[in-house]
Formats: sequence, structure tokens, C-alpha cells
Amino acid sequence: MRSVRARAALGATVVVAVALIGAGLAVLLVLRANLTDQAGLQAEVAAREVAGQLALDVPYTGLDLPDAREHPVQVTDEDGRLVAASEDLEAVTGTGTDRVVPVPSAAPGSSDDHGSDDDDGGGDRHGGDRNRGDDDADTPGRGEVATDEPDFTNGTATVTGGAADYRFAAVSATTGAGVTLTVHAGAPLATEQEAVGSVRAAMLIGLPVMLLVVAAVTWLVTRRALRPVEGIRAEMAAITASADLSRRVPEPGSRDEIARLARTTNETLTALEASVERQRRFVADASHELRSPIASLRTQLEVGAAHPGLLDVPGAVADTVRLQVLAADLLLLARLDAGERPGSSRLDLGALVREEVSQRTGDRIPVTVAVPDPGPLEVAGSRGQLARVIGNLLDNAQRHAERSVVVSAAVERGAVVVAVADDGAGVPEPERERIFGRFVRLDDARSRDEGGAGLGLAIARDVAHRHRGTLTVTRAAAGGARFELRLPHPSPPGG
Repeated sequence: MRSVRARAALGATVVVAVALIGAGLAVLLVLRANLTDQAGLQAEVAAREVAGQLALDVPYTGLDLPDAREHPVQVTDEDGRLVAASEDLEAVTGTGTDRVVPVPSAAPGSSDDHGSDDDDGGGDRHGGDRNRGDDDADTPGRGEVATDEPDFTNGTATVTGGAADYRFAAVSATTGAGVTLTVHAGAPLATEQEAVGSVRAAMLIGLPVMLLVVAAVTWLVTRRALRPVEGIRAEMAAITASADLSRRVPEPGSRDEIARLARTTNETLTALEASVERQRRFVADASHELRSPIASLRTQLEVGAAHPGLLDVPGAVADTVRLQVLAADLLLLARLDAGERPGSSRLDLGALVREEVSQRTGDRIPVTVAVPDPGPLEVAGSRGQLARVIGNLLDNAQRHAERSVVVSAAVERGAVVVAVADDGAGVPEPERERIFGRFVRLDDARSRDEGGAGLGLAIARDVAHRHRGTLTVTRAAAGGARFELRLPHPSPPGG
């Protein structure tokens, strides 16, 4: 089942079905138990009424028995013999005996069938008077009815040809002569059976209807809820087919998860469009930058091949070096774009600055170094990439400075800060972010050989971001540009 709507409708229907079936069974059980208890109570009342008459020594033939259809009654003695029964009772099950015709017996108050008192105070066949203090605590005393909970059973009774189910209650009573009798009185279970049957039938009819309603409502609600998702899917399919990343998926006006999904999808499309556009510009600019030195180098080599004396070897070497530097920059940018993570080794950024400056013997302007030695300028990252950042910042300062370039390093507010300042023309404030773009050169009047390809600052900022740092430019005290590299200062081991 591939449809979310179908799965949601089926799942909701199954859950509701299980819940309704469980609740329905519970209702039926509780209803049956309550009605059965009511029938048992009615049977107990009828049994106690007859037992009360027996306790008052009313003869068996003189018992006022209720209507057999409402409360069929049997009275048995201690030996299980039937001594009295409802007049129209034809058959019975579930009581002490299935007999319906009483056995001839003496009246409850006589001693013909149960022995007589002796002169020495001897009692009846049960060993004397029965009182509440006897060993058999369940047997009532003379002239009393048992007060404990009666025994309940379910059975059937046939009265004048009609059989029905009954709830029987058994209540004991002791006559004045000490004879203990048991009264079985029943109450019909027809009401319980009709009520349970009606409820069961209503549930069997209503359950499928309710499940159909639940399934239909769930289907419609899910369809309405997923309609924006289908719109998003259709638009994404169209974007994929057309490769037009400027298109956006529709955003519903709600504030639910689907609206957030649409907004996130559009944000992803925006980032993807920017990335693709940046990639296109990068390829175009790289091709343009590579074309000039390659063309120049080819021209020089062709002239040298035709006229060896005219070969400009220094120019060819310079073009080759320029190609090598540009290729290295492009490869580094490609690795950075691919998500290459810097190393986690620790290094002294101050020592790295001094080492980088010491290797620049051919700079146009001497570099002044203001770095503490030794100093707590430790950072975590790639030594090669950070050296590349410092070298690019120094190259940029050398191109624009007039008389001085100053590089400093210090710890400020939990970060290691390296600043490279010059006394050149500086960077106009509106251009201070644009200069970090790739292949960006503000001074178009400069030749490409002097101005570079415009990748140095872009590489420096990307490396700074990969090291969880920042690279910004402000106005220097001498009036030129001040580039500030800020990297997090790691806590000492164990700190």
C-alpha cells in the first residue's frame, strides 16, 4: 500500500475498530453482570420470603409460593429430597435437584420424619438444638433464616410448557423443630438476555457504519492535509525536469509542519541556486583567468620555436609560475568547497607569523612584526592552510601599501587575533564584503600580473571559516586597510 492516505485511513480504522470492540465487550460484560446481579437479587428476595415462612413452621402445603413463571421455587431437606415446589413447575436444572414433584413428608414443625425429643433432653436427629454457637456456623438456628450470602447458580425452568433461563438463589432456613431446609428460588434472565442482545445487535450494526465513517473522514482529512505536499512534489518534479532553480514550491498559509517543509525546501532551492550560480561564475572566471597566461605562454613558445633568439625565457617562466599558483588556488578552493576539514593539531600562530615573514626576502616593502615571543597564541587547525592565509594577507598588503606593512598577533577575549595593516588607499566601506568574493579586484587599472587573479582573499576567508574563525577588513590607523584574522583560542589540556 503505497498511498499515505490509504495507510492513514487503514491505520485509523484499525485503531478505532480495536478500541470500539474492546469498549463494546467491556460494556456487554458490565451490562450482563449488572443485570445478572439484579436477577440474583430478585431471586434472593423470593427465596428469603419462602425461607421466612419455613422458619415460622408454615406447613409445606401451606407455603405461599410466588408465581412459578416469575420465581420458580424448590424446597429441599438436608437429604436433598424435594419437599415443596411451585405448582406449575414441570422441569428444572441448575438447582439442588431436578425433581419437580415433592416427596411426601411431614410438616416442618412435626417430628414424624425427623425423630422426637428424649426424656433426658436429647434433641432431634441433628444432635439437639441448633443455635448460632454450634460448630456449623453456616446453618441457621431454630426458627431462623441464614443471613450469609446465598449461593447463586444459573439454570432453566419449564413452567406450563414454556422453558426459560433463570438465576437461582439458595437460602437456608431452620424450622422450630430443628429441620434445616434449603429454598431454591429463581428469577428470569429474559430481561438480561434481551438487553444484552439488543446492545450486541446495535454494536454489530453500528460498528461497521462507524468504521466506514472513520475511514472516509480520515481519507478526506488526510487528502486535504497532504494536498500541499502534492503541490510541493509536483513543483519539485517540474524543477528537476526543467533544471530551472529559480522556481519555488508553493508555501501554504498555515503554520504547520508542511508549511515549514515548504519554507525549508525553498531555502534549500535558494542555496542550491546560489551554489550553482557561484559554480558557473567560478568556472567562467577560472577559464578566463587561465586563458591569458596559457595564451601568452603558447605565443612565447611558438615565437621561440620559430626564432630561438627571440624566446623570452623569463616571461615564459613567469607565466608558468602564474599558472602554477592559479592552479594551486583553484585546487584549494575545490577542496574547501568539497567540505575538507582542517586538522586538529595545535600550533603557535605567532611562530607561524614570524616564520612566514622571515621567508619573504623579496618583498617590495619591509614588514614590521609585532608578535610576542614567546606568547600564548596557540590555535587548532591546519598549519599549511593558516600559513596560506597569512601569506595571502601579506601579498595583498604588499600590492597596496605605500611605505609600511605591519603584522601583529595577540590574544583578545578568548581568541587569537592576527592583524595585517598597510598605509595604502584602504578599502571603501561599501566594498569591504565584496572583496572577499572570488575573482574580485577593485583596482581594475592594475595589470593582472600585479593584481593577481582575485582569489587570495576568498581563500583566506574560506580557510578562516573552516577553522571556526572570521576574517574582516577595517580602516587602519595609517589610513590603509587592516585585515583581522580571529581564531578561537583552545582551552589548555585538562582545563
